[in-house]
Amino acid sequence: MAINKVILVGNVGKDPEVRTMSNGNDVATFSLATTDVWKDKTTHERKEKTEWHRIVVYSPGLANIVKLYVKKGTKLYIEGALQTRKWVGNDGLEKYTTEVVLQGFNAVLQILDSRSSSSNSSSSYSNNEEAMEAFPEPDEVNADEFVDEKIDDTIPF
Repeated sequence: MAINKVILVGNVGKDPEVRTMSNGNDVATFSLATTDVWKDKTTHERKEKTEWHRIVVYSPGLANIVKLYVKKGTKLYIEGALQTRKWVGNDGLEKYTTEVVLQGFNAVLQILDSRSSSSNSSSSYSNNEEAMEAFPEPDEVNADEFVDEKIDDTIPF
C-alpha cells in the first residue's frame, strides 16, 4: 500500500492562472506560500522560513472555485498529491518540476479567509461533494438499470 497525500495551509502568492485544456476543462495553477516561524534559542530573535509550492488544480469544480474566489493573499487549506513532471527545455536539457496536484475524489480546497465579506467564515470544497451532486436522487433512479446478471451473492469469507 502506498499513500501520496499532501496537506498544506498557506497564502496564495499571486493571482491564479486559469487556462482551458483541449477537452474544454479549466486547469488552475498558482503558488502557495507556507511559512514556518520560530524563536532562535540562542539569540531569541524571531526567525522564519517560507517554502513555495506550485499547485495545479485539474478538477473542474475546484478549478472553477479557484477562478471565482481565489486571489493573491487568499489563505487556503488544500489536500492533494505530489507529482513530478519531466520535459525538455528550449536549451535541450531535461527539466523537472514537482507540483501538488488536486484531481480526483480526494482533492480538497478550503478557503480559510473571506476577504469579500465581513464574516470570518470559511468555505470548503471537495470533489466528493461535487460527485454526489452528479448522481440522481434515489427517487429518480430506476432499479432495473442496476440489475447485473453476473453479480454473485456469495460472500467470499
